[in-house]
Amino acid sequence: MHLADLHLGKRVNEFSMLEDQKYVLDQVLQWIDEEGIEGLLIAGDIYDRQVPSVEAVRLLDDFLTQVSRLQVPVYMIGGNHDSAVRISFGARLLARSGVHMAPEYDGTVEKITVEDAFGLIDLYLLPFLRPAQVRACWQEEAEWVHTYQDAVSFVLDRVERNEEHRSILLAHQFVTGAAVCDSEEHVVGGLDQIDVSCLGGFDYVALGHLHGPQRVGRDTVRYAGTLLKYSFSEVAQKKSAVIVELREKGKILIDTRPVRPLHEMRIIRGSYEEVTCRRNYENTDTKDYVGIILTDEEDIFDAVSRLRAIYPNLMKLGYDNARTRQDQTIAAPAAVQKKGPMELSEELFMLQNNRPMSEQQKEYLGRLISEVWGRQEKEGTPCSRYYLPCRHSDRMPGRRK
Repeated sequence: MHLADLHLGKRVNEFSMLEDQKYVLDQVLQWIDEEGIEGLLIAGDIYDRQVPSVEAVRLLDDFLTQVSRLQVPVYMIGGNHDSAVRISFGARLLARSGVHMAPEYDGTVEKITVEDAFGLIDLYLLPFLRPAQVRACWQEEAEWVHTYQDAVSFVLDRVERNEEHRSILLAHQFVTGAAVCDSEEHVVGGLDQIDVSCLGGFDYVALGHLHGPQRVGRDTVRYAGTLLKYSFSEVAQKKSAVIVELREKGKILIDTRPVRPLHEMRIIRGSYEEVTCRRNYENTDTKDYVGIILTDEEDIFDAVSRLRAIYPNLMKLGYDNARTRQDQTIAAPAAVQKKGPMELSEELFMLQNNRPMSEQQKEYLGRLISEVWGRQEKEGTPCSRYYLPCRHSDRMPGRRK
């Protein structure tokens, strides 16, 4: 079974995913038991950060302990979110229990050989690789290595392979041409990308790093994707675990098992009245992680608190209306001091909302302006009649000299 990007301890829009992660890992344990899985591949980003929370460490410890009890070996590599040194601590001791954690790259790629009914399988564990790591290990021989493409090619060209054996590569890199999501981290300009041709010669390549499950180039080069949705750009994705069956050399069968999340992630769109109408939500799971897009022209006062009374796991709120669809900037008119406060306010309102003020709004604003200007004149405040700084004076509006 091929998994990747567990991101244990992750928070999405300030919501902890730990409970959801435990829920899906319990499903993985069930599949391992029911499907007769003989090996578990985890292709990087075990944790969401290099110094994981105590709760995330406990969750991984509990999961690996239960997998070990099922007598299924685990093969893990670190990703760009992990600290390779931390996750490989105690690796030699854990290997005795069938949990193999790739150490930080030191110039060699860990190789583990196992045997089944069809012969020998070589598993190569390549943690997330940076060009600087390769140069540090190989010195002058690798001084030309500057890109991720250079680094991966250099390292894999030096891996000893037996062409008679079936082979699996675990890697955590960004392969050019694969679809990306908002929840992933990438280097500006695509400098972290590698070509799929770098990964040739392996019977199956178990990739991690990108969150959408997908094949790249050929069926046997595959991103497992995350078990959960970690951004609203992923709402249409079908999350799954990949089951790979290696038979005789050259014959591989691939299947998937769909994940059932504790809370689905979805986007709701409509006016405030539509979103809060009982008949529109009564047959849905209101505890889903939702992003709501309101189409009202006016902002709804205290919308987040009011909507969470119905949707307690509201993660994100936005508006789609004439104001948000029109990308406008506010520029000071050349003759600003020749315009009155009412005219300037109407221009500002139009720029911000892409529509003119209503008569009711004009009347209300006019009363406010009259009250403020009348009070200032009564107090005798020496300032510009339009509340602008007096250029040729050190006096400012509303301040007495």
